[in-house]
Amino acid sequence: MYKIAVLPGDGTGPEVVREGIKVLEATGVEFDPTYFDFGGDRYLRTGETLPDSASAELRQFDAIYLGAIGHPEVAPGVLEKGILLRLRFELDQYINLRPVKLYPGVDCPLKDKGPEHIDFVVVRENTEGLYTGMGGFQYKGTPQEVSTQVHCTTRFGAERAVRFAFGLARKRKKMNQLHLVAKTNVLTFVHDTWWRAFNEVGAKDYPDVKREYAHVDAACMWFVKNPEWFDVIVVENMFGDIITDLGAMIQGGMGIAAGGNINPQGVSMFEPIGGSAPKYTGQNVINPLAAICAGQMMLAQLGEEQAADRIEAAVIRALSSGKIESLSAGRMGLSTTEVGDLIAGYVAEG
Repeated sequence: MYKIAVLPGDGTGPEVVREGIKVLEATGVEFDPTYFDFGGDRYLRTGETLPDSASAELRQFDAIYLGAIGHPEVAPGVLEKGILLRLRFELDQYINLRPVKLYPGVDCPLKDKGPEHIDFVVVRENTEGLYTGMGGFQYKGTPQEVSTQVHCTTRFGAERAVRFAFGLARKRKKMNQLHLVAKTNVLTFVHDTWWRAFNEVGAKDYPDVKREYAHVDAACMWFVKNPEWFDVIVVENMFGDIITDLGAMIQGGMGIAAGGNINPQGVSMFEPIGGSAPKYTGQNVINPLAAICAGQMMLAQLGEEQAADRIEAAVIRALSSGKIESLSAGRMGLSTTEVGDLIAGYVAEG
């Protein structure tokens, strides 16, 4: 029996989480879900994003399952920093894990590329870089205004992300290859730390894993031209945020993109990558596949590999069936509920 903290969140978050829970239950794995109302409505009602007790309480769970954060009546950044970033930092979810995989039956925007070409994983460092909030203003509101935001990198943070990525490359048994994506020719201090951690750890502890390097701008070009070159990528926080959105597009869009905020020694949080899509709230037309895939990632992290594989097989079967006409909201040919029912049915069939 796994204790799962469920954060449905804002907008269409509760709708996609509902279908994700339905599919998880179809696996036969036993869950004890506890629901939390963290999100925009709570913030508007109480003025707080998270209670001070939230992180300590969430540490008692085996995993966290998130719907979406973002409310049209709350200024951008308030909920994202106050909930998502705060949880990542306080729960030390130092890996953002983003599979980029094109499934059969999904339209790819890249010419002549299919599922055999797009199957890699981005390991994004999740608690350092520009996201630490170091910096500030001087002379704000005057013509002489100065603003700074400091890119904070530690050897400890870079090395633990690199080690996780090397281990994943070895575990995947695909190309047994790890790319470091950075900008060592310009960001010569922080990315030198990454470069040395990458090469020193690789040479000493993972000599069997092939090491490759790409500047971030080149990686963006190769994602489009030669995605088959990539197996596992390790990247700092900001660049990881950018390239994973590009990855989502080449795998068919945000409707199929799922991610995990991982603490290998603690509690991890899993979520669909897309936003809360408030304009579709309550219409039962939003695509739940990304949330379902996030649930699949959660099962894998919990060690329930067979159940996770059953969900992935069911997603592939549903996408290959022709019953789902599009991944776009309102154009799927099925309702949100019907997509969940379809995949849960396939999972139950085994």
